[in-house]
Amino acid sequence: MIVLVTGGARSGKSTFAEKYAAHLGKAGVYIATAQAFDEEMRERIARHCARRQQSGFLWETVEEPYALADVIRSLQQRDEFKQNQTVVLVDCLIVWLSNWLIRHEQEQAAERTLAQVDELIAALQHFPGTILFVTNEVGDGLVPEYPLGRMFRDLAGLMNQRMAAAADQVFLLTAGIPLEIKSKAFRF
Repeated sequence: MIVLVTGGARSGKSTFAEKYAAHLGKAGVYIATAQAFDEEMRERIARHCARRQQSGFLWETVEEPYALADVIRSLQQRDEFKQNQTVVLVDCLIVWLSNWLIRHEQEQAAERTLAQVDELIAALQHFPGTILFVTNEVGDGLVPEYPLGRMFRDLAGLMNQRMAAAADQVFLLTAGIPLEIKSKAFRF
């Protein structure tokens, strides 16, 4: 099962996703996409880690800023995923998208970044267990002033649409309140 959790900044997405993962499995693999380039980011990552450790749920953390598809393909070989005992939580797709966009900024950035999204979705087709993705809604604000900002906003929207289409279940969080906007049972 693929679950997408989306919402604005500080809407409670990560906390909800962690609690939902604990509801769905006995243990979890937390794939962190952020990179600690400065002190504020190191502190933010430390707070996330502390929250997970205090939750009482057993998390294995994998730090991977780029190769999500490779990590997911490697995890699918593990028996605990085939038996739905362990869930995967990827936090956060927007950070992952930013990592790729910055890496490809000067050379066909949009095409190469979307190719990474397509590779990720292809890897999900064979994943035997439950995987949750946290992402941000970025299109509700102002139009960015700079070309790279507009490209990021457009790619984030396209990525979120593709991930939501591939997902079995999608939640939108606002003020810490989850709203299920796509159900496992709903198909058209």
